[in-house]
Amino acid sequence: MIYAIMPLFLISIGASKTEVSLIEGIAESTASILKALSGWWSDKIGKNKPFMVIGYGFTAILSPLFSIVTSPFQVLIIRFSERVGKGIRTAPRDSLVAASSSDSEKGKNFGFHKAMDNSGAIAGPLLAFAILSVFPDDYRKVFVFSFLPGVLGLFTIIFFVKEAKKSKDSLPKKIAFHDFSTEYYIFLGIVFIFTLGNSTDALLLVKANDIGITALFIPLVYLIFNSMSVLFAVPMGILSDKFGREKLIIFGYMLYSVIYFGFGKTNSKILLILLFVLYGLYSASTDGIQKALVSDLIDKNKRGTGLGIYNSLIGITILPASLIAGVLYDEVNNRAPFYFGSVMALLAAVLMYVFYKKYGKSKETIHLQQ
Repeated sequence: MIYAIMPLFLISIGASKTEVSLIEGIAESTASILKALSGWWSDKIGKNKPFMVIGYGFTAILSPLFSIVTSPFQVLIIRFSERVGKGIRTAPRDSLVAASSSDSEKGKNFGFHKAMDNSGAIAGPLLAFAILSVFPDDYRKVFVFSFLPGVLGLFTIIFFVKEAKKSKDSLPKKIAFHDFSTEYYIFLGIVFIFTLGNSTDALLLVKANDIGITALFIPLVYLIFNSMSVLFAVPMGILSDKFGREKLIIFGYMLYSVIYFGFGKTNSKILLILLFVLYGLYSASTDGIQKALVSDLIDKNKRGTGLGIYNSLIGITILPASLIAGVLYDEVNNRAPFYFGSVMALLAAVLMYVFYKKYGKSKETIHLQQ
């Protein structure tokens, strides 16, 4: 509900395109160190659920406060605080998904998580659209109503999510950087390069508005992207289980490069909507599958830490990525940030192909073949 309207709300209270990108980048990046710390802590105590309760609690309580802000700086403060909650919950949640998966269905299960996440992102923009239809341009009403799904999600975790108890002997005595493989760190380097060109999706929504899609319909444009991601997330996860994570990630990076080039080039509403359809396919081909590959490359009792470092890297890199994109948007033109993202994705795809040729198929795929 919130993410689909946040860029236009910020612009309505005086934010520039650079400030829109910077607020998202700061909010994601400065809280990202917590993803590694919470992942490490969850590995040490062998529990994930407490971090999820605290993290989702932050979001449920803070999100409605956007309804009373009057300046972009106040949005930044709340957005940062709310993202602290995401930093606390993300790695333990991903670790819980990995621990709940058999080796032969890890990609499928991360894909299912991705599909459910994006299903909420379909219902959210629909609700935002409905609210804005009744209260035109009253973004604050959307923030008020966001409290209800936030609380329902929190109650679901508290009362319905259970995790298996771990024996003290299975918990790691200590966790150090040298505990992780060379392949893991090389893959993180490739992810860094890709993410540097993968700025906040807020600019995609701003571009849609720039070429003539009115504010009322912006949530529906974002809904198209999320619908396609839901449709393809599980099938792409299953394909990664059968044929290898790396191949799907290479495909996703190449598709992203084409999509972002299209976003930069087009001024057509119809073509832009088609690009949002393809953007959903890209998302399904990478987001959950990258996490599955990371969990393949690390020991089971260190998954929280390894996934936390991965999530931290992405979050921290979003800050320079969003700043670069915002400056290019304001100071050059509305095409430049997308061309930059296209080039970085193509470079990442090439490096991922080299990674695949050097290290072969992911550990899970090798296990399946044996």
